[in-house]
Amino acid sequence: MAIYKFNGFTPVIHPSAFVHPQANVTGDVIIGQDVYIGPGCVLRGDWGRIVIEDGCNVQENCTVHMFPGVTVTLHKGAHIGHGAIVHGASVGENCLVGMNAVLMDEVVVEKECIIGALCFVPQKMHIPERSVVVGNPAKIVKEVTDEMIEWKTEGTKIYQGLPKELHESLEEVEPLTEIESNRPLHKTNYAPRKK
Repeated sequence: MAIYKFNGFTPVIHPSAFVHPQANVTGDVIIGQDVYIGPGCVLRGDWGRIVIEDGCNVQENCTVHMFPGVTVTLHKGAHIGHGAIVHGASVGENCLVGMNAVLMDEVVVEKECIIGALCFVPQKMHIPERSVVVGNPAKIVKEVTDEMIEWKTEGTKIYQGLPKELHESLEEVEPLTEIESNRPLHKTNYAPRKK
């Protein structure tokens, strides 16, 4: 794994968390229980601290960074979608940050919010609890319903189980040259939210 001590700070990673070998974790980064960090992620705690609380997932190609002296916190159960950037922001408990969204410095996202894919959240924006946020620049468009948060929470539970599965079964292999006749099918226990 690409885990680096920097300026006296060694990352702290709970044994149940899974940090993909192709992710990069540098410096003052604290990763909690059952956290998933996907390949291509860069968690750069060189100028400040990154705290990723229990049950979070930071999916493929995300970047987490900050200005000097700032702490970035992803609170319990935060779900950071593929390619998102969190720069000097705080993401509340059980929030969803959509794919390729950008959260700028001093943004505060309170708990159970949904930030849409490709959303640009400008510096210092404060997003109240249970807000749905979309657009560039970001706008609060409605309140998160119970059904929406149940769907989000169910998806996050799947990611919370992924680190254990990866610890148990991920292995580097040579590829097959043809498909096996008994190749298994994948589960269909979660799907995109119906509008």
